Amino acid sequence: MLEDHRRYAYSNIDSRPVYDWPGGTRLAVYIAMNIEVFRYGKGKGAAIAPPDQANSHSVYSFRDYGNRVGFWRLMDLFDKLDLPVEHQLNTAIYEHCPEIMERIRARKDEILGHGITNSDEQGGLSEEEERKLIEHCTSVIEKHEGVKPTGWMSPWLSNSNNTLDLLQEAGYRYTMDWTMDDQPVWAKTRSGRILLMPYPIENNDNRALVWYRYSSAEFADMIIGTFDEMLEQSKDRPLVFPISLHPFLVGRPYRLRELRRALEHIASHRDKVWLTRPGDISRHIEGLPKGTVPGDDY
Repeated sequence: MLEDHRRYAYSNIDSRPVYDWPGGTRLAVYIAMNIEVFRYGKGKGAAIAPPDQANSHSVYSFRDYGNRVGFWRLMDLFDKLDLPVEHQLNTAIYEHCPEIMERIRARKDEILGHGITNSDEQGGLSEEEERKLIEHCTSVIEKHEGVKPTGWMSPWLSNSNNTLDLLQEAGYRYTMDWTMDDQPVWAKTRSGRILLMPYPIENNDNRALVWYRYSSAEFADMIIGTFDEMLEQSKDRPLVFPISLHPFLVGRPYRLRELRRALEHIASHRDKVWLTRPGDISRHIEGLPKGTVPGDDY
């Protein structure tokens, strides 16, 4: 027998019931900002340097640019284009960069759990260690924001075999760690179900610009091309188009200029799409009739 995760059954997208997003739209678009803090000289580095230099002061400060400069330029852009945003948050940001949280809070953007720091992966922890990590991050966000986050994205998308179970048991309603679909689908857990929210591997500046070495213009063209194609496909079925951004990458001036071009293109079609956040998508899915979304009988 082929090894299988047994979290969801196979379902082809053409066989599923058709439904609408709010306003009769069929394409939901969300922007995911990775708000991250890193250890100095320890933990996972960045793939902009050879492995022996991945924790150098130059690489540390390269990523620190995002919280000092890139984040602020990106938020100005989102404000200008009137775009909603979701932020997956390393909770160390509250201590190290509190002004970032003030800006996010002022916009009433959505906040997700995203570990303590992106210098540490989640998947290699024991079940008890992972439970404590999730509980800690949840409590820190609740303490500062007054509400618990409903969504989670693991640092580096690093999962264990227990992650979905632990998230569901901690009260999370959706996760963005699984990337196999253009629609949200339900996954089984040992105590119920949790929604798997579409999340981008390629429309993701870290993968595109650092791993695949696309140019900033190519990254912007990829966003525009994906948007245009999915808008056309959404005439037949509801779809989710996510964009993942890291302030230390796309917040740099020459990259920001190209990103602006892509986001202006999307914003010019706002009457045809649902510009939203993943938490709003999750709530909409939860309100659909049974039998509409794969796995809703779990």
